[in-house]
Amino acid sequence: MVDEAVRARPATALRPYVAWYAGYRQRGVAPAVHRGLPSPYLTFILTLDEPLVIAGHPDPAQPPGTYPTLLGGLHTAPALITHDGRQSGVQIAVHPLAARALFGLPAGELAGIDVPAEDVLGRPGRRLREQLQAEPGWAERFTLLDGALLRAARPSGQVPPEVGWAWQALRRSGGGLPVAALARETGWSARHLQERFRRETGLTPKAAARVIRFDRARRLLAGSAPPPRLAELAARCGYFDQAHLAREFRALAGSAPTAWLAAEGPEEAQFRNVQGGAGGPATEWEA
Repeated sequence: MVDEAVRARPATALRPYVAWYAGYRQRGVAPAVHRGLPSPYLTFILTLDEPLVIAGHPDPAQPPGTYPTLLGGLHTAPALITHDGRQSGVQIAVHPLAARALFGLPAGELAGIDVPAEDVLGRPGRRLREQLQAEPGWAERFTLLDGALLRAARPSGQVPPEVGWAWQALRRSGGGLPVAALARETGWSARHLQERFRRETGLTPKAAARVIRFDRARRLLAGSAPPPRLAELAARCGYFDQAHLAREFRALAGSAPTAWLAAEGPEEAQFRNVQGGAGGPATEWEA
C-alpha cells in the first residue's frame, strides 16, 4: 500500500498568489467518496497518474466528469470526489484575488464550477502537468511549480483596492464583519461592494463570510484530538449557538459536523489534499 501526503509553502515571492502546495499519492487503499468542501481558496489540481473523478459538482447542473487537470472557483456546496483505491497529484491553493494575475480572469468567472485547467491556461496547463510527471519527487515538483507560476504571474492593477481590503478584513475577522461595516469602510454602497466583490471573488461578501467562518470551524474540528465540543466550537468561530453551527455545516458540507468528522476522519485522511485539504493560515493577497 502507498499513502503519501506532502505539504509545502511556495517560494516567498509567490505567497501573495498561492497559499500552499499539497502532493498526494495513494495505492491499494479502500475506494472512497470524499466531500470537497467550500474554502477560501481556488482549487487548482494537476494529477500525476489517474485523472480526478468528480461524481458531483457544487453546481448540480454540471455533469460528472474526469479531470487530468482541474481549476475550480469558490463555492458554497460540496463537491463529491471518488477514487477506486488509487489517486495522485498536486493541489495548489490559490488566493481568489490572484486569479487575474495567474489565470488572466477574475475568480468570479469560475464561481461554483470546475473546469479543465487547460481551458483557461491552454497548452501551458497541459505542459505543466507533463513536467510534473517527469520529476522524481515532491521537492522537485514543488520547485518546478514555483518557477512556472512565478513566470506566469502578472501583477494586476485591475483588482479594486476596496475589494482587496474587504477580502482581507473578512479573512482577519474570521468572517465576522457585516456587509454594512465593510461598505462603510470602503466608502462604497453595500450594493456596489457586493457587485464588485462577487466579480472578483465569485461570492458576495456575506457568502464569503459564511465560507471563511465554516472553513475555520471544520479545520478546528478535524485538527484537534479530541475534537472540541460543538458548543465551544460555535462560540469560538462566531456562530450564534450550536444549532447555528449545525445548520451551516449541513448547508455547506452536506452533513452534520459529527457525521462529517466520522466519515472523513481527523485531517480528512481519505483525501487530505483534494479540494479543501487541512492547513493553517497563509499570507493573504494584497491588491
